[in-house]
Amino acid sequence: MAEVVLTPADVLEQRVHAALLDAGADAPSADAATRAMMHASRLGVDSHGVRLTPHYARVLRGGRVNGRPDMTVRETSPVSFALDADNGLGHLAAYKAVDVATDAACRMGIAAVGVHRSSHFGPAGAYAMAGQEKGCITICVANSDSIVALFNGAERFHGTNPLAIGIPVPGEKPWLLDMATSSVPMNRVLLYRVLGIQLPEGVAADLSGTPTLHAPEAEMLMPLGGADFGFKGAALAGFIAIMSSVVSGAVADPFLPEMAGDEVSTPRNIGHFLIAIHPSFFGGAASYEASIKAYLAALRGARARDGGVMAPGDREWLVEIERARDGIPVDPETAAFLGLA
Repeated sequence: MAEVVLTPADVLEQRVHAALLDAGADAPSADAATRAMMHASRLGVDSHGVRLTPHYARVLRGGRVNGRPDMTVRETSPVSFALDADNGLGHLAAYKAVDVATDAACRMGIAAVGVHRSSHFGPAGAYAMAGQEKGCITICVANSDSIVALFNGAERFHGTNPLAIGIPVPGEKPWLLDMATSSVPMNRVLLYRVLGIQLPEGVAADLSGTPTLHAPEAEMLMPLGGADFGFKGAALAGFIAIMSSVVSGAVADPFLPEMAGDEVSTPRNIGHFLIAIHPSFFGGAASYEASIKAYLAALRGARARDGGVMAPGDREWLVEIERARDGIPVDPETAAFLGLA
């Protein structure tokens, strides 16, 4: 397995930010992309962390992504908004959507933002995290180009179409879910290729649809649930595709230009959809605070088969502490690109 380069977070953040500026991103775009990728790398979501910096630099230089976008927000009702990302970095679009949705939800109780003409936004959990920091339950989804088979399918159809949810817990770390609707994200397969790690069973297949454990042979992902229950992941991916593309005015998964490949000049028109809910508008603030804390205490105290039971996000907070102490692991290719190797 290839050796990673352990790097202090502040050094890594500076290198990533500088690389994006050098590739043509303006300061707000570089700030947003760096913030999102560092969120992932700090919490151990390496597939969507700083390893994506070379890709973003490449599409910025190629013209696919507008490094100096003029993003606009159209209010269609007091609780619904359409954000035109002007083909900019998806990270900036998603953080803007968080701000718009949470500001409205704090006034109205609930709000939603559909984003179109955007691009790959990295870790969906970064935006769920940002929304819960403003006191709102935040749901974030996005579509992506075809890489996942349908249930019983033998060709690519859906993207990995992530779902992230952040739930605030007053005075404590949040409940945080960040998941792909495929068996694993394709970026994890690409990371395993670089690191020389074998894939788990039932997560990927070659172009014929035959399952494979070898990351270099993986050309297609399986939907969440695998061979027997993949209809669940496929349906969830379809719902996210509809919300992110059909509802938001973006391009649906089967028609999107691929993320990887030699062509990096054509904008992709990826879509995102974000919902913010302020819990105090429903059962009341005091009831919510007491109930969410009691629920999580019961969850973590539940009888376990081995060790303890974790709430979504608990593993990530432990990784965050470890990496703040030891440094963030950077794969060799990205380390070389950032001048760390």
